[in-house]
Amino acid sequence: MKVNTIAALIVTTYIGFGFTAHASDPQPVFSPEQEARIGEIAANYLVAHPEILVTVSQKLQAQQQERKQKMFALSVMDNQTTLLQDPDTPAFGPEKAKVAVIEFFDYQCVFCNRFAPELEKVMKAQPDVRYVFKEWPIFGSRWPESLQAAQQGLSVWKQKGAQAYVTYHNALYATGHNEGALTESDIRAAASKAGLATPAQDDNTASLEKNSSLAESLGLTGTPGIIVMPVSGATPDTITVFPEAVTADRLQAAMRKAAAAK
Repeated sequence: MKVNTIAALIVTTYIGFGFTAHASDPQPVFSPEQEARIGEIAANYLVAHPEILVTVSQKLQAQQQERKQKMFALSVMDNQTTLLQDPDTPAFGPEKAKVAVIEFFDYQCVFCNRFAPELEKVMKAQPDVRYVFKEWPIFGSRWPESLQAAQQGLSVWKQKGAQAYVTYHNALYATGHNEGALTESDIRAAASKAGLATPAQDDNTASLEKNSSLAESLGLTGTPGIIVMPVSGATPDTITVFPEAVTADRLQAAMRKAAAAK
């Protein structure tokens, strides 16, 4: 029996069982015995062809992912100004860039650490994009160095500028120290490499709290959280949100989609 025939039988079966006793409802097409037989045929076929269930599962997952992306995109549109124009947030690349890549991250996050070289690769290949770095030390209560690294990063940005910040950012991830392994010595060395000989004592708590509130508003639940969007004219169809680490190829594909915005 062909797949489309079985599918039709399954649908018909659901329709048959779905009728209620309301007077306005149409009467069942099949008798209870016929419905039982149709269900038996459909069940046997699915057991013999489990690939159909895999296909249905994959389709359901794709639909769920699409809905999740739309919800993310709408939240991004509601927070565009804070995402793209916050003067307290480190950014690198042309101010008049057409596309922006925004990352929420924690220096102790192992997945952020895996994503860092991918982002570095993309930044070298796509210098015409605006890269925005949202320090979000979600592990600060567990590992104090997480919060210290974020505080120091914002100080490097304020005192030394964009290029120095990127140097600091990449130097910390280059240590490979995460999940509690990051040290104060790592932080001092990265700051020194960025040109900050003496560790800064600035209090950037307000900026970090603002980033945390923004991440929660966007629906992000962990790090990294990556947003790729047009700097202007953004629509749900041109925004991509990755609530996870991704490869350089996937990131660049999202950037091409954002660049297509009118």
